[in-house]
Amino acid sequence: MNLSNKPLYHDVAERLRAQIFAHTLPPGSWLDEQSLAITFGISRTPMREAIKVLASEGLVTMKPRRGAYVTEVESGDLEQIFAVLAQLEGFAAKEAAIKASEAQLNQLDNLHLKLEKAAADRDEEQFFEINVRFHELIMEIAGNRWMNGVVDDLRKVLKLQRRDSLGRSGRLQSALNEHRNILKALIKRDGAAAQDAMQAHLARGLEATR
Repeated sequence: MNLSNKPLYHDVAERLRAQIFAHTLPPGSWLDEQSLAITFGISRTPMREAIKVLASEGLVTMKPRRGAYVTEVESGDLEQIFAVLAQLEGFAAKEAAIKASEAQLNQLDNLHLKLEKAAADRDEEQFFEINVRFHELIMEIAGNRWMNGVVDDLRKVLKLQRRDSLGRSGRLQSALNEHRNILKALIKRDGAAAQDAMQAHLARGLEATR
C-alpha cells in the first residue's frame, strides 16, 4: 500500500471534495465531524482540518453555532463569480495568445478536437472534464500563479452546479462554438480577440445557469 506524503487532512479533504463534486454530499448538507470521522476511520482533528481546507476553497460554509455545510451556490453568487472569472480568464486568454508556444497551441487544438467528439457523442461528463482542462491550460500558459489560484478556487465552487448547465437545450453546441472562437483567436495570436471570446464564453455560461 502506498502511503501519501501529504498530511492526513489533505487526503481527507480530497476525499470529501470528491464526494461534494459527485453530490454524494449535496449542497446544503451538514458535515457532521464525528460521524464523518467514524466513517473515514480517523480522529476528529484531521476531519476538522480537512473541513477548514474546503471552507477556504469556498466549498464549505461555516455557520456560527450550527457547524459546517456544503455550500449552496445562489444566483447572486454565480453572477459575482462569473464577473470575476470573465475579467481574469479574459486577461489570461490575452496573455496566452502572446506567450503560447506552437506545442502549447497544438495541445489546445488537440483538446478542442476531444471537445468536438464529446459534443458529437452527447457525452456531457466527458465534455465537462475536457472543458476544464482547456481552461486550465490557458491559465498555465498565461503563467500568473496568483491569478491561477483565485480562478482555481472559483472554478471549484462552480463545480457544485456547473454540469447541470450543459444539459440545457443547445448549451453543449453553443459552448463548443465559443471554444472554437477562443482557439481561433489564440492561433492567430490576437490577444484582444481572445480576451473578447473568453469573456463572451463566460457571459453565455452565466446565462445558461439561469
